[in-house]
Amino acid sequence: MLDFRHETFITLCSCSSFTKAAELLHITQPAVSQHIKYLEEFYGCKLFETANRKIRLTHQGELLKEFAMTIFSDSKHFKENIHSIQTDTMKFSFGATLSIGEYVMPEILSRLLSKYPEMKIHMSVANTQALLERLNNGELDFIVVEGLFDKSEYDSTLFSLEKFIPVCSPESGFAKQEASFKELTRSRLILRERGSGTREIFENILQKNNYSLHAFEKLIEIGNMAAIKKMVSNGLGITFLFEVAGKREIEDGTLSVINIPGFSEQREFNFVLLKDSFFRERYMKIYELLKQTFNEIRNG
Repeated sequence: MLDFRHETFITLCSCSSFTKAAELLHITQPAVSQHIKYLEEFYGCKLFETANRKIRLTHQGELLKEFAMTIFSDSKHFKENIHSIQTDTMKFSFGATLSIGEYVMPEILSRLLSKYPEMKIHMSVANTQALLERLNNGELDFIVVEGLFDKSEYDSTLFSLEKFIPVCSPESGFAKQEASFKELTRSRLILRERGSGTREIFENILQKNNYSLHAFEKLIEIGNMAAIKKMVSNGLGITFLFEVAGKREIEDGTLSVINIPGFSEQREFNFVLLKDSFFRERYMKIYELLKQTFNEIRNG
């Protein structure tokens, strides 16, 4: 078990300020310095370096941060879940990005709760970056995300591969004929906010086709996918989304897929844990349940 000095270290990592860390921990600034000095002597290396009056982690500091955050997270989860582990009941708290949380997980969780009524589940829906931060802080057991992240920093498993498509109103000219990226840039683009997985993926696709968001004449940012789809169906612009998020509207004819010659994009939905988690085996059993239920839904 890591001690209070490691908690000081983690806090300092998050705020990069001795003064701020002292305020957050309700201790003096010299006490923060003493805790870090103790750890540096204990591990026999520098954990922070100072440049231009700013502190940053050394390579050894990064390694300790990764280790300490996993230990603190597991310790918190163990305390919260020790009863459920002993009684073999299922209890977990996880996060999902918007497309997954709104259009994939509801049916999966409904089926699981019907089959296992003793389950206790808490799901948070947020963008990829916010969920990664909450996972790092030990607030979530695992996350399922559509966005980009550094796989070398986490333990991740592919959940599914999903089509990423452009859509428009069925009344749009784009619904009736092929369209190039250049032609699409003359339309109003409606997309998610910065930090969302859908937006990151779309920006990467644009870059691959030698475009950027600046190429579009008009751009609107909306943080709600239902609102984006409604605006697009009303002819106010176009958007790019996961097919699973627009499946119902495409089937009922309120959205149309835009045919871009040669365009075929698929992206990963990933199940993500902290590295070397003590609870990995338990979380992977939950993964198998989620995955199996998802496949049953897909296969009818």
